[in-house]
Amino acid sequence: MARDYAVNELLVQQTLSAYMGSFAIMTLFHGALSDSFGRRPVILVNLLVFVAASIGCALAPTIEALLACRALQGMSAGAGIVVGRAIIRDTYDGPMAQRLMSQVTMLFSLAPAVAPVIGGVLDIAFGWRSIFVFLTVFSLLLWAGCAWTLPETLPKSDRQPFRAAPLVASYVQVFGSARFAMLALAVAFNFAGFFIYVVSAPAVIYRHLGLSATDFAWLFVPGIGGVMIGAWLSGRLAGRMTPERTVMLAFAVMAAAACLSIGYHLMYPPAVPWTVLPLMLYSLGMSLAMPSITLLALDMFPRNRGMAASVQGFTQSMCNALLAGVISPLVAGTQLSLAVTAGVAMVLGAACWLNYLRLTRRGAGLPADRAVEP
Repeated sequence: MARDYAVNELLVQQTLSAYMGSFAIMTLFHGALSDSFGRRPVILVNLLVFVAASIGCALAPTIEALLACRALQGMSAGAGIVVGRAIIRDTYDGPMAQRLMSQVTMLFSLAPAVAPVIGGVLDIAFGWRSIFVFLTVFSLLLWAGCAWTLPETLPKSDRQPFRAAPLVASYVQVFGSARFAMLALAVAFNFAGFFIYVVSAPAVIYRHLGLSATDFAWLFVPGIGGVMIGAWLSGRLAGRMTPERTVMLAFAVMAAAACLSIGYHLMYPPAVPWTVLPLMLYSLGMSLAMPSITLLALDMFPRNRGMAASVQGFTQSMCNALLAGVISPLVAGTQLSLAVTAGVAMVLGAACWLNYLRLTRRGAGLPADRAVEP
């Protein structure tokens, strides 16, 4: 891309920042819009915007045009993550909601791991612009599928007025809940322990493991396998184990994975499969915890689930942007520093979860957990 546009690589790297920055900001609003106008219209409109932005990326004549189209992609891409979670909670509760959220968690976690593999193949075979052609076709198919099958799950009687005063009051309420903040941060930090390897994949594959551009599967297949197993376990445990016990089990798994990874890389150089097996175990624990924590967060605001999902998604997106733009360049130099970073993220996630439990037992934050009435 840098050669095609005759610019330096640092400027091209900003296309990721443009995407993730706008993604994070708009994630904060998708849910509120769906609380007011319905879930279905928000998803369909944003998919069309994403189609247009992807076409623009594929045809962008200058790096400036590419940056603008990438920002537009990011603005629209978060709607599915946010509104999808609200749709599940609109429709189901209890164990059934956890089972379905587990399936969605698996897909949401798989996407950033599978995408580099597909992108690498397309880039080698057809060039980088083919990636955006693929995204155009894929998002068009998604739009057609949603237009044909996606029902509206939020009745008009339950929608919130799209007025400044109620919206601001709702945002203040969600952001002001300490318990909600702990849950949102727990999900973000847990995912960070996995995502740091995703955004640092070139360093892991090329520099640390000495592999080639066609060997990204060595990193992503174990991670994907862990996500799938963890999501499956979460669904199986729904109704058999309380969400609190499920999350504690998940943190035990993630802690074991972090210790194994750090211990191995303190004594040995990076190598397949020992470098990637702890990642598989960590991603298992991460996807085991995510559905339960997400449902606990959404249930705190039953009248504003879309907004709650937005704030949670915003928290995770900002954490991801920080990882990609700041943390990864600092720690990707060695495999040990990546393992330590993932371990620190897990510890922070566990601290947030334990603080949520402490606040819940004390009954703190209860006034902030009641939905704002119009």
